[in-house]
Amino acid sequence: MDAAQQEATARARELQRSWYGEPLGALFRRLIDDLGLNQARLAAVLGLSAPMLSQLMSGQRAKIGNPAVVQRVQALQELAVQVADGTVSAAEATDRMDEVKKSQGGSVLTSTAQPATGSGAPTVRRVVREIQSLLRSVAAAGDIIDAADSLAPAHPELAEFLRVYGAGRTADAVAHYESHQN
Repeated sequence: MDAAQQEATARARELQRSWYGEPLGALFRRLIDDLGLNQARLAAVLGLSAPMLSQLMSGQRAKIGNPAVVQRVQALQELAVQVADGTVSAAEATDRMDEVKKSQGGSVLTSTAQPATGSGAPTVRRVVREIQSLLRSVAAAGDIIDAADSLAPAHPELAEFLRVYGAGRTADAVAHYESHQN
């Protein structure tokens, strides 16, 4: 790889870090390890071609162009956390990955469980998932927890918010949201 290619790759990885919280190579390798996938299966679940996934991982390409794919990545990140903390079994994770693969974006893992509100107003769960998606798009869970730990002595409520929404389970975030609506 010549100097210009190395510079372009470094620039792409830095853009990925600013957009997704870390370079996509690291993020995708963690998903592969945590969910027991190979690159071909990850590409299939995300709705990417294998060459596109490879280009994103290597930094030859910086951005995921399809917002539905970004939401599938976020859904898989949440699923990996649930597998790691034992709230989702490996068998359940396989079924959930099939749901993620079929999704068109939006509230990926919870869309079938949410009743229609009739008014078009977003549900609490949807609002919470949007907050989670936003936080998780700017930093990895470990970085969010580090930030929360730094803030905790002076700003415990803000630290709690970061932990619950940035690295916690959606159900816990919904409970937190509902408890602060009075």
